[in-house]
Amino acid sequence: MTENQQNELIERAKIITEALPYISRYRGKTMVIKYGGNAMNDPAVIRTIMQDVATLKIVGVHPVLVHGGGPDISALLKRLDIPSRFENGLRVTDLAAMEAVQMALGRLNKNIAAALGTLNVKAIGLCGQDDGLIGVEKFDDGSGTDYGYVGRITKINTDVLETLIKKDYIPVIATVGVDKDGLAYNVNADTAAGAIGGSLHAEKLFYLTDIDGIRGDENDPASLIPEINVSALKAMIADGRIHGGMAPKALSCIDAIERGMQNVLILNGTVPHSILLELFTDSGVGTMVVPD
Repeated sequence: MTENQQNELIERAKIITEALPYISRYRGKTMVIKYGGNAMNDPAVIRTIMQDVATLKIVGVHPVLVHGGGPDISALLKRLDIPSRFENGLRVTDLAAMEAVQMALGRLNKNIAAALGTLNVKAIGLCGQDDGLIGVEKFDDGSGTDYGYVGRITKINTDVLETLIKKDYIPVIATVGVDKDGLAYNVNADTAAGAIGGSLHAEKLFYLTDIDGIRGDENDPASLIPEINVSALKAMIADGRIHGGMAPKALSCIDAIERGMQNVLILNGTVPHSILLELFTDSGVGTMVVPD
């Protein structure tokens, strides 16, 4: 063995040693991971995320994976010649569009579960319609806009998730909700992840996005905020420093904290193994949202 090879092995051993206290701390804990958007476009990125989720399971953590699929939905609507229309950041979803949402998310859901299965862990794909997992009512923001089959979450049936976790499965959840009459509704995946994380009293909730976290100045990567409390986050939303696609994530972080979670993390999912870096190293990455 050369000196360089020996040094490389020593570095690997140091990494494992650094991770051990964290592995011990998080063993047996439930963690919710929201995965979607640009983090789902690159096969290499997808692979590292699946590896991170599988690694969590193998070391004794209980991951729950929640996914959206906006690009897949838009692509299918285009192929079916169904117009896409957004109002106030929400996809207006008529009956034809809702059927396309179910088709796109269903296919994606099973592909994710199958990808995890290739990594020697057990995963099962389901959606919010299964056993009333994500209960909803028709969304109404008071603006007078009819969003169609867009749902506001009213309850999370944690029983089905806890049963799967006890059976050593990774639940993979597509965010289609169901109302009291059994009708399917499109649900914002960020909002669903927050509700699921809070209802499960998960140890952590991760939002994987395509930036490093919340920035004081959205155009300056150096202004990354490592930790922020709910009041400060609300102030950033109110004064417009957080807007666009980051706003639903920030509001979902607040919702999860108010449901009882102690911290929520926004990470750059395009960075290889960002989940493992956050959990199992001393430095961590991204932004952590905490109670006041």
